[in-house]
Amino acid sequence: MAALENLKHERFAHEYVIDYNMTKAAIRAGYSEKSASTQACKMLKKGNILARVKELQCEQVERLCITADLVMLRLMGVVDKSMQAEPVMRFDFATKTMVETGEYTFDSRGANRALELLGKHVGMFSGNQQQADNGILPALLSYFQKNGRASD
Repeated sequence: MAALENLKHERFAHEYVIDYNMTKAAIRAGYSEKSASTQACKMLKKGNILARVKELQCEQVERLCITADLVMLRLMGVVDKSMQAEPVMRFDFATKTMVETGEYTFDSRGANRALELLGKHVGMFSGNQQQADNGILPALLSYFQKNGRASD
């Protein structure tokens, strides 16, 4: 697909794929702040504009060499890093140093979010358990077992 004939629409599509904020994209494309939200909503309902946004997204993915594998690997890395136990430290007034309390903490929010995204990708929450059973779920489980994270 070539560029859109309406230059404002083309500019909106380019601006929209920057941050996916439709109102700000409309303002940057030249629409007034007062009508930007309404105009953006109307534009995102038009098939030709949506197709152009999708095309620009695909070009961006190719330029950045983003693959599903890359995203999955990075998410697994986030899980690994988030699950690492970090000692809780406190200040010891006697020695005037930080000492371990014997307790440990980890980034549960980061781990939960990354696991949620991984689970969605493999279809664990969609009701289509067959995709999860036959897809990459076994590979994910194998990865976490090899890296000592399966029981965490």
